[in-house]
Amino acid sequence: MAQSHAQKKESDTDSLRNNLKGKGIVVDGRIEKKKVNPLAPSKAAFYSAILPGLGQIYNRRYWKVPIVYGAIGTGVYAYVYNDDLYDRFRSAFKRRRAGFTDDEFYDINGSGIVAGSPDLSDEALQDAQERYQRDRDLALLITIGLYAFNIIDANVDAHLKQFNVNDDLSLDVRPYLENHPITSAPNYGVAMVIKF
Repeated sequence: MAQSHAQKKESDTDSLRNNLKGKGIVVDGRIEKKKVNPLAPSKAAFYSAILPGLGQIYNRRYWKVPIVYGAIGTGVYAYVYNDDLYDRFRSAFKRRRAGFTDDEFYDINGSGIVAGSPDLSDEALQDAQERYQRDRDLALLITIGLYAFNIIDANVDAHLKQFNVNDDLSLDVRPYLENHPITSAPNYGVAMVIKF
């Protein structure tokens, strides 16, 4: 029975070692190197290009997905909102120029006190139309920028996940002494040793 307990313990230790291999974790005093997938950054970028947030899921950065959808969703909402107002003011402006007085901005309050005079002038309709068109176009540019940022974030995050940060990386500064080969005069200095 004592042997089976020892065998079980050794088996558990071996399975733990096998699970830790390839993850850059110290096993028996050695650092096991993890394998690097050179296509991971391009896959993450491709996934984010197909569906925003999918590259973040591929990188296992789940907390970024609501931020991606919130940012892109806000941009899309601003575009739709400004496009709707642009269309309303544009159609009213076009009807006024055609000679109609039945648009939604002619008598906003419904007072009808002064017949023949609109609540919003033609110039006000044109200014509002141009403002909402400018805001709509700006919202579209910002949304496209956020979409591109989503792809860049997934790519950079995948690159950084492969960055080697184990204890083998070190910088050591040591005094340096070398004798000149002909004159045997000492040369003094500082040596920097980088291990990776």
